[in-house]
Amino acid sequence: MKRRNFLRSAGALTLASTLPAPMVLRAATPEDYHIAGILSFSGAYGLIGNDMRKGAELAVAMRGGELLGKKVRFSWEDDETKPQPAVQKASRLLAEGTQLMFGAVSSASTLALQSLSTQRKVPHLVTISADDSITKMDGARYSFRTSNTLAMEMNMCVEFVKKRGIKRVYAVTADYQATRSAFDDFAAKAKAAGVEIVGNDFAPLGNRDFSVIIDKMARSDADGILVVATGNDGVTFCKQAGQVGMGLNKVLFGPVLQDEIFAAATGEAALGVNSGVRYHFSLDNPANAEFVTAYRDANGDYPSAFAGEAFDGLRWWMDVIEATDSWDVETWVDAFETSVYENSVEGRKEMRACDHQAKQVGLWGEVVKGEAPLPDLTMKITEEFSANSLFSDC
Repeated sequence: MKRRNFLRSAGALTLASTLPAPMVLRAATPEDYHIAGILSFSGAYGLIGNDMRKGAELAVAMRGGELLGKKVRFSWEDDETKPQPAVQKASRLLAEGTQLMFGAVSSASTLALQSLSTQRKVPHLVTISADDSITKMDGARYSFRTSNTLAMEMNMCVEFVKKRGIKRVYAVTADYQATRSAFDDFAAKAKAAGVEIVGNDFAPLGNRDFSVIIDKMARSDADGILVVATGNDGVTFCKQAGQVGMGLNKVLFGPVLQDEIFAAATGEAALGVNSGVRYHFSLDNPANAEFVTAYRDANGDYPSAFAGEAFDGLRWWMDVIEATDSWDVETWVDAFETSVYENSVEGRKEMRACDHQAKQVGLWGEVVKGEAPLPDLTMKITEEFSANSLFSDC
């Protein structure tokens, strides 16, 4: 799409109304708009990174591959779901010159990239990592998150437990700080609602054998099983829980436990599992319909939550940058932190200037049998939580 035509689009006009007056372009501009993508293409979150790349690349392709009159260029690196490779590879790309860091998947890697972003004063876009510390009051100036926080997702877990009438919960939690804190948050709110926590076990990232934990869960009187893990770890747990029929008498749920990609990897054991959903292709709005059609044309299947969030976040960023008509980084940051995204594939998002976190609705769903042309195992959205019920005021 040509830039002059893009600026006439409804999304750009909506954004333009929230932005400061355009600035004159710098005399010296780079040859292209370079995005450094640091994602997990291997390790515990390898499933996620590949879909994020597809969503991000489609966001660029749907605007003709250009931003501010320059070609958009990606450099992709695999952080192996580890912070150290993330920093090493991002540092090399930053040394070559980049206008945006995109990523990572794991919160540990994302926080490491955030430190680099602050030091180098390079914008940093987060579209999946959920650690609450990524967006905090008066936090990192150059870093923005356009997706969910773990706190809002744990709030959805609490509401699900109350609505489902679950009285006793046994949990398994990935053993790192963000998920430990998330479980503590859930436990406190669940207990306040009269729900008993009958057990919790920590498992290392990349754990391949949950049999001991599953045996304890199966022998407990818990009627709900909370899984605070995602990616390959969540898939492995659900597979092994399915082998002993745990889902027959206990409700399996988690903040980011299943979507279509994870369900396909899990198999029939995914049926009946409940989960927070970052994004879903079934959302009924014009922006999402256009995205789903383009994604299916490009990739032959429906977009996952991770592809959808990557597409949505990067398109929002590019829309704002295009409307500034400037190559000044500070202008970009000032514009994005006060932007409202009416044309989101999720309906509406509002960037909070206080913490650079997108305020948005929360989705919850259950894995069910899909009917053609849907995937054989698909998420049915069963609940939508308002933004005001999930976010406290700044």
